[in-house]
Amino acid sequence: MRAEDTNNQGQNRSLAIRLLVMAAAMFAFGFALVPLYDAFCEVTGFGGRTNATPAVAEESADVSRSIQLEFVTTVNQSAPWEFSSDVAGMTVHPGRLYEAKFRARNLTDHNKIAQAVPSVAPPLAAKHFRKLECFCFTTQEFAAHEERELPVRFIIDSDLPEYIDTITLSYTFFDTERMSDSSGLASTRAHSNQ
Repeated sequence: MRAEDTNNQGQNRSLAIRLLVMAAAMFAFGFALVPLYDAFCEVTGFGGRTNATPAVAEESADVSRSIQLEFVTTVNQSAPWEFSSDVAGMTVHPGRLYEAKFRARNLTDHNKIAQAVPSVAPPLAAKHFRKLECFCFTTQEFAAHEERELPVRFIIDSDLPEYIDTITLSYTFFDTERMSDSSGLASTRAHSNQ
């Protein structure tokens, strides 16, 4: 029986080691998924993600084709901001440079920092929507009750598939203090108690 017990202990140890290796591999794979997904979205335009840094593009307008561009603005849940576009939409020609203007206002009595997160629908259009200048590239600092005009300069590639005739550009405005670490939250609470 002792030889059998020794053999079972060896098998148990081997199984435990294999399970630990599998758990470590799954943990590592979970961390690798985020950058892999980001790279996939950037290459394919999946998920409606647009460029996160200024693009370089040359104008080569296709005036024979018109695209209806719609603007949608939202503020993250209970964030202390007003945020809107100057117009609900515009008609654009692929290959031509355009500028749209948005407005944001800090509704609080103290300085705030915000970040706008863009999205394009349909998702396939995202890789053809090139932002040359955008307030979404960096965080935006606002003084108490400050209102600011926020421009975005863009061009839609001429190689946008023919069947896409409407694009929706959405921005969600986030209060970055709500997303900061606990020390940032503590300072937010201290300001709100004053």
